[in-house]
Amino acid sequence: MADPAWRAVRGRVLTFLVPPLGAADGASYRYLADGLVLARDGRIAAVGEASPLLATLPADTPVDHYPDGLVLPGFIDPHIHFPQTQVIASYGAQLLEWLQKYTFVEEQRFADAAHAAEQAAFFFDELARNGTTTALAFCSVHPVSADAYFTEAERRGMGMLGGKVMMDRNAPPALTDTAQSGYDETKALIERWHGRGRQRVAITPRFAITSTPEQLAAAGALKREHPDLLVQTHLSENRAEIETVRRLFPEAAGYLDVYDRFGLTGERSLFGHCIHLTEAERRRMAETGSVAVFCPTSNLFIGSGLFDMGQAREAPAMRVAVATDVGGGTSFSMLRTLAEGYKVQQLLGRNWSALEAFHLATAGNAAALGLAGEIGTLEPGAFADLVVLDAHATPVMANRMARIDGNLEQELFVLMTLGDDRAVRATYAAGRLIHAAS
Repeated sequence: MADPAWRAVRGRVLTFLVPPLGAADGASYRYLADGLVLARDGRIAAVGEASPLLATLPADTPVDHYPDGLVLPGFIDPHIHFPQTQVIASYGAQLLEWLQKYTFVEEQRFADAAHAAEQAAFFFDELARNGTTTALAFCSVHPVSADAYFTEAERRGMGMLGGKVMMDRNAPPALTDTAQSGYDETKALIERWHGRGRQRVAITPRFAITSTPEQLAAAGALKREHPDLLVQTHLSENRAEIETVRRLFPEAAGYLDVYDRFGLTGERSLFGHCIHLTEAERRRMAETGSVAVFCPTSNLFIGSGLFDMGQAREAPAMRVAVATDVGGGTSFSMLRTLAEGYKVQQLLGRNWSALEAFHLATAGNAAALGLAGEIGTLEPGAFADLVVLDAHATPVMANRMARIDGNLEQELFVLMTLGDDRAVRATYAAGRLIHAAS
């Protein structure tokens, strides 16, 4: 049966209006204790108090009612590795050894289209189960991996971004392309997928260690030819990585300067990790509008370091996003990711409020992807990508909720510190129910 043109989701509705200035910033969001989100043909047609809107619904409009559920925009994950779903929780290595020992071995399997398709189905099941409706993903070097990724996203009506990685050195032969083939295969991927429905291609040099100057120049050429495309890569994750980049690019002023020289910084460039930036690099990130992507579970698991959110936002402030970084990251859940992010900031002597965290996982990440107003918000015209959360999902959560006296911020903090996939009641992509808790 075809999905209905109209669908309504009723519950307690929360969406952010502006970035919160910290805890208790009530002006940063809109909250409806009994609200309704009405979707038509995949986009939000109206949002408001349930009672008056219900009276205006077209006949036979399905209404999914979650009396205790908290309805938010679907989560957005701006840094995740599609081919790493089966290396998650791999023991005992830091970044460069981890890549050689686990990741590069696993990614070679994605040359097989059937394997890539099978893993794509699992990958998107996990995203939906965890309330994530959009992601920016690294596929493997093989174009078939990106085709599998976008094909499965299209089938589910989800808006995804991603690209095949470009790697022409310091990787196994089965995982390397060339400067020219990486350029040509990315161009072909753009022609097949970019702007096809909700799908978007990103230019994806893995990181400076695995790309020659010639390949980074080819990536820069792609960026100039397609200025609407995002660029995704890695930056300053690990001290040994930084030293290796210094040896490979002795003429550069630093790690960020490697990308800057090839025109790969800018408002549409997302750099995973950015833990060990120098003051000059932070200034340059701010000047170019580049995005630093905070990946707390990965940074802790691989032992890379602690990303200082407060320092990143000191003048001149960098743009910041937050992501799972599966499979170095240890969970597909943005709730678990926010929990670890909070702990990282505590270790640095800083607080990170639940309002700031949930804003970043929704509207903030949408802005980082250049998709503000399209996703990450519950406003008319945006795609009807929703997650319904249950702060009573486990006995511990329910027991804690009995003591918060209806305080919304405390509920959000319970969700982000105790929640996981069990707290996701339902997930919708373009108004279509793609996950319902059993």
